[in-house]
Amino acid sequence: MNSRAGNDRTHLQPVRGTPGEGTVATGAVATDVAASDHGPRARRRDAVRNYYRILDAAREVLGESGADASMEEIAARAGVGVGTVYRRFANKDALIDELLRISTAEALAAADQALARQDGHGLEQLLRALGELFARHARYAHLLLQRRTDTAASRQIRSVIEELTRRALAAGTLSNDVTIPDVTALMSAMRGLIEATAEAAPDSWQRFLDIHLVGMRSAGLR
Repeated sequence: MNSRAGNDRTHLQPVRGTPGEGTVATGAVATDVAASDHGPRARRRDAVRNYYRILDAAREVLGESGADASMEEIAARAGVGVGTVYRRFANKDALIDELLRISTAEALAAADQALARQDGHGLEQLLRALGELFARHARYAHLLLQRRTDTAASRQIRSVIEELTRRALAAGTLSNDVTIPDVTALMSAMRGLIEATAEAAPDSWQRFLDIHLVGMRSAGLR
């Protein structure tokens, strides 16, 4: 199986055939177009579907069992054979690495979207997006944090935060006594709160962020 099939949605783009494609005469027997349901494209669709089922199941099981989660339990939750899981991921570490890669990609996408704003509110947009991202992965975040991080991605996100902070200060949406370390400290505190309250109060981070954003805004916007 092509290992990229489950990781790239673009592989699902339909391929146009020539007129009459789908019926091939072999002696007195004709293979109907319905047979294509069992061909390479169908197998590719199955691979993509199984990939996302495995990831969803892994998030649930890792959230429940942490490091004690087993590949067999993940396979059962995904509704696939354990061999299917091992064909995609050599071991549990590889599966967790994939979850971390996806989470990092989501953070980078959120950073790009916030950076596209030119109104001084990109920083707040990014902080809220990162809060939602932290919250989605809160129950197994400790496993992600134990992995080796993508230093280039981390530098890029820090660079975006610095740029958005400078823009907010220049636009007057942020009080001029707020510093970049203040913003990074807020992010760290928000992530810690999310991890600590994931079960008891999963939405508490939103009020926490709202209160701090009010305190950080320029006086005219409070």
